[in-house]
Amino acid sequence: MTTTDGQAPRPRLGMLRLIALYKLLKVLLLLLAAYGELRLHDAALSAKLATWAQGRPLGLEHAVVTRTLTLFSGLSETQIHVMRIATFAYAAVFAVEGVGLWMQKRWAEWLTTIITASLIPLEVWEFAHRPNLGKAAVVVGNAAIVAYLIWHVRAKGRGTAGGAAADMAASGTADSNTPADRGRR
Repeated sequence: MTTTDGQAPRPRLGMLRLIALYKLLKVLLLLLAAYGELRLHDAALSAKLATWAQGRPLGLEHAVVTRTLTLFSGLSETQIHVMRIATFAYAAVFAVEGVGLWMQKRWAEWLTTIITASLIPLEVWEFAHRPNLGKAAVVVGNAAIVAYLIWHVRAKGRGTAGGAAADMAASGTADSNTPADRGRR
């Protein structure tokens, strides 16, 4: 693909690609969580983790491991299946967003804007009920992502003649009907 002046575009790590990396990191974390949940069904591993946590009564890992084991031991089989489906569904959505943003596709910008914005009220509600620094960072980070993407999508639409049509033409997916292009066919 070449730009209008005939040169290849410069690869760059812009804000869209940073957001894409953030989304892909979320995919990795969700898949690791799903794998960890599957491994917790191994009674020997759960016992090892509980013993390991008991040996560190003052450490942060004690509270995290104990809370996690307590949470998962109290879930029914149906709740576990629902959690797995939700985890994989979120991972799939984040993967589509991340890959689309990495490829700088306009549909991915819209998709990420809509999905991220739709989750902010739930994140705010969760933060209001159980506030902590991590939840605050997630709310602020996602609000910043939505604000940037709205600005970016609107600026991109105003900055080009035809907005999405110009994006398709630049990516080579539009069928151009200019006289010069018709003569080249």
